[in-house]
Amino acid sequence: MTFGRQPRLPRPRRRGLPAPRPAATPRAVPRITGPGRGGGGRFRGRGPFRRGVAKTRTRTVLALATLLAVVCGMLLDGYLHAEVGNDARVHRSHPSQSVPDRLRHGGPVLTFDRDGRATEHTIPSRTVALTFDDGPDPRWTPEILAVLRKHHVPGTFFVVGQMVVRHPELVRRMRQAGHEIGVHTFSHVDLSYQGQGRIDRELAQSQLALAGAAGITSSLFRAPYASKVRALDDRTWPVQRHIGAKGYISAFVDADSEDWQRPPVKEIVQNATPHGSQGASVLFHDAGGNRSRTVRALDRYIGRMQHKGYSFTTVTGALGARSANHGAGAVRVWQGRTLIWAAALTQAAMPCLTGLLGLVGAAVAGRLLMMVGFASWHHHSRARRRYRVVQQVDDPVSVIVPAYNEKECIANTLTSLAASTHPIEILVVDDGSTDGTADIVEAMGLPNVRVLRQPNAGKPAALNHGIAHARHELIVMMDGDTVFEPTTIRELVRPFADARIGAVAGNAKVGNRNRLIGAWQHIEYVMGFNLDRRMYDLLRCMPTIPGAIGAFRHRAVLDAGGMSADTLAEDTDITIALHRAGWRVVYQEHARAWTEAPGTLGQLWKQRYRWSYGTMQALWKHRRSIVDRGPSGRFGRVGMPLVVLFQIVTPLCAPLIDLFTLYGVVFLDPVRSLLAWGALMLVQLLGAAYAFRLDRERCRALLVLPLQQIAYRQLMYLVLLHSCVTAATGALLPWQKLKRTGEVDSQRAREAVR
Repeated sequence: MTFGRQPRLPRPRRRGLPAPRPAATPRAVPRITGPGRGGGGRFRGRGPFRRGVAKTRTRTVLALATLLAVVCGMLLDGYLHAEVGNDARVHRSHPSQSVPDRLRHGGPVLTFDRDGRATEHTIPSRTVALTFDDGPDPRWTPEILAVLRKHHVPGTFFVVGQMVVRHPELVRRMRQAGHEIGVHTFSHVDLSYQGQGRIDRELAQSQLALAGAAGITSSLFRAPYASKVRALDDRTWPVQRHIGAKGYISAFVDADSEDWQRPPVKEIVQNATPHGSQGASVLFHDAGGNRSRTVRALDRYIGRMQHKGYSFTTVTGALGARSANHGAGAVRVWQGRTLIWAAALTQAAMPCLTGLLGLVGAAVAGRLLMMVGFASWHHHSRARRRYRVVQQVDDPVSVIVPAYNEKECIANTLTSLAASTHPIEILVVDDGSTDGTADIVEAMGLPNVRVLRQPNAGKPAALNHGIAHARHELIVMMDGDTVFEPTTIRELVRPFADARIGAVAGNAKVGNRNRLIGAWQHIEYVMGFNLDRRMYDLLRCMPTIPGAIGAFRHRAVLDAGGMSADTLAEDTDITIALHRAGWRVVYQEHARAWTEAPGTLGQLWKQRYRWSYGTMQALWKHRRSIVDRGPSGRFGRVGMPLVVLFQIVTPLCAPLIDLFTLYGVVFLDPVRSLLAWGALMLVQLLGAAYAFRLDRERCRALLVLPLQQIAYRQLMYLVLLHSCVTAATGALLPWQKLKRTGEVDSQRAREAVR
């Protein structure tokens, strides 16, 4: 038996009522053994099962790595769009006492020797070095390149590293056309506000981007927000000296076209024209906004200057020096390519994540509104007189309690059953307990209680054992850590007055809700499980009868093939099988059971991991219901898509809401981000308050709802992701016995709601 690929099963068939047998003779139920969900059982498999267990830690790491990859992708995308680590400060003029006067009144190019002494260089007469800042831009850089190609002139492009990583193909086009490329930092920050560490990172990252894009490095540099050399002051001069000491050539300008202010084309041309026959380094921009006027002005400017006898060259070409661009080493090239590939992957994924975020937000809100709407409909339909006076069912009931090492809880469970107002027999199926559970039951000496002992075989086998020995047609199944109210069974079996009903799901509640983890699960049970069941009840596609409280017709269980060990979610498995066999499954909210929820995060993880993985197994096992006809097809085309959407896909993607909120608060607009998150939280709070009102629960438990949505949602995401990885690898998963404390009993359960 494997849990990765389920065997192809035939469609369940309706079978007639079996021939009556003497009460002492066990009924015929398929003998099925293996691990189950809930009461007990130790798996004794070998081979692939043990290998599957050994890989659990690897899958956990993979699940965490997936979450980390999403976070890193968001941060990388934000960094490449100047959202992460952005510093928009731009310094104003300062005194220039430390700057040599000869430099402030000299040429636009500075070089530094090993001793830190600066030398200024001028552009020869009738020579223009066209420079372009802030690119490359996918909209305007190609048009700039087209103008330069039209006039057969070179240019020098001072590129921003973020733009290079996002558009590496444009840098390659620049190199192929013979243009020179300089560094304009990685994120276009004012370096006068940055420490030397940040300056070095800006340069190193820019070089890495150039290496990955075009296989080059550059020793030519222009600082952001710097134009003419006379603007050097006591704040920017130390930056220039630090950069010069690293071997960079600093390029300023003689003429600034001021195209960034978008003046008329004629004015741009005038601003870029040097006086007389002087040479000039001229500044244009090929990014940073609408550059249509820049493109038109550049075309006119080049023609005008060529008519005046000017020649065009690069910055280093004007100095008679070799190109500032050099081939990068192989290691640096591959590092740069890795950065560019990661950025490309991120840029492709982020629109998908953003769209997915919208779908998830709509799904979360839509699910909640749909559940509230159906719950209201369900509540009002149940409140009608014809439902309240439905025929009372007085048939005796067999209560089956599978138990494996339940010494802490079993006494409370049986005491609550002994107080039932409905005639019952109790069958405690001891599944090879080693803690004396069966002895405790026998020592209690309660009437109508039978103890059935069997070697450890798992919960499904224990339930089948109990079904085979049940004396009555109506059967109630519960867990050994659950307590019932005196009227629970009477309320639970009332729907069986309708002969079409094959099973009834009860209202499971968290009994140990005084601690934070229990309070989180309390909200989930009321808002998620029970509100969901009202919706599924109306749609006639109930996906799960909780193992803590469920009632069945014996005929229906036989029609469904008995309790199966094919999955870890035998309750979901039997529920779907009942639908496929043509029986109706309904929800009875007035039949309440109090169960002990996991008290630690580790225990909660184990339980939910098993639940989610078992649900996936059950859906896969019954996948053919999608194409079936009749009741089976109804569940397959209505219930199964809802379960996949609301119990797997939406929870798996829901953490995107918190991630994008956190991202927006830290890097974008904190007010708008928090308002959007708060609006969604308000919708959930209102839905939860309505669910609590329907279940007659106190709303003060909702005080922990925001924390539950933040912390609990991430835990459930990891559990689901872990389960998906396990399902994808086809590994086996053991049933793991949860540690119980026995703190839930009838008296404490009643006190919890007072």
